[in-house]
Amino acid sequence: MVIAPPRAPTRGFTLIEIMVVVTIIAILIAIVAPRVMDQPDKAAAVRAKADLAAISTALNLYKLDNFTFPGTDQGLQALLTQPDGEPEAPNWKTGGYMDRIPKDPWQRDYIYLSPGQHGEFDVYSLGRDGQPGGEGPAADVGNWTP
Repeated sequence: MVIAPPRAPTRGFTLIEIMVVVTIIAILIAIVAPRVMDQPDKAAAVRAKADLAAISTALNLYKLDNFTFPGTDQGLQALLTQPDGEPEAPNWKTGGYMDRIPKDPWQRDYIYLSPGQHGEFDVYSLGRDGQPGGEGPAADVGNWTP
């Protein structure tokens, strides 16, 4: 029979050591969290700009086929289904110009005006607050904004 040598007692962390680590982590979170929490608003604005670029591209393709942009009353729905009324869309592309019209990052419809105040058409979101104007995350995001 072989007898194993006695083991040295294992040493765990003391309560003081654990408290020091928890305190350090809490301090790091307090410093880093405000910077990280600001990122969702930036991500929403980037997503809105990407949506607006896709919608603007589809509107320009619509104009190439039909020689004019859809009217404000026809709206962005004219990119999905052939619009009625004026201006007519004689060469409307079967299947439409987009698969779907996205919602803005705050789950509201994008607003479309033709003619627009900033160009031939305006497509925009009213931002997080849903009100015209605003600053920061509440600012409007439109096809005219950089």
